[in-house]
Amino acid sequence: MSPAPTIDIGIDETDRKAIADGLSRLLADSYTLYLKTHNYHWNVEGPMFNTLHLMFETQYTELALAVDLIAERIRALGEPAPGSYRQYAALTSITEDDDAPDATEMIRRLVQGQETVVRTARSVFPAAEAANDEPTADLLTQRMQQHEKTAWMLRSMLVGS
Repeated sequence: MSPAPTIDIGIDETDRKAIADGLSRLLADSYTLYLKTHNYHWNVEGPMFNTLHLMFETQYTELALAVDLIAERIRALGEPAPGSYRQYAALTSITEDDDAPDATEMIRRLVQGQETVVRTARSVFPAAEAANDEPTADLLTQRMQQHEKTAWMLRSMLVGS
C-alpha cells in the first residue's frame, strides 16, 4: 500500500490537526443534538404535538445535512472524521436524556443543545483564523448562524411558560 499523498493546501499539518480536532467536537455535538431532536420528534405529546413534531423534523433534517458538511471538512483537512456513538459520546458536550421530558422541557433542552453547538463552533474559530482557514471559518459562521436562529425560535416558544 502506498503512503497517503501529501496535503499542501497552505495549512500545516499541526494546524490542520488542531482545526480537525475542534471540528470533531462540533461534529459530535451536532450528531448528538440530531439524535436528541429526532427522539423528541418521535416522542413529543400534548397540545403542541403537531407544531413541535413538524418543527423538530425540520431541525433534525437540517442537522443531518450539517453533520455531513462538518465531516467532509474534517476529511478535506486530512484527518479521519469520528463516526461512532462511542467517539461522539467521548467528544460531545451535550448530555443524553435519561428520562422522558414533557414538551416544554424538550424545548428547553433543545435550546441548551443549540447554544452548546454555537459555543463549540465559536471555540474552533481561533485555530481556523490563526491558520487562515477561510473554508472552516465560513462553515463555522454558517453553523453558528443556524444554531443561534434555531435557539431563538425555540426560546420564543417558552415565553409565558
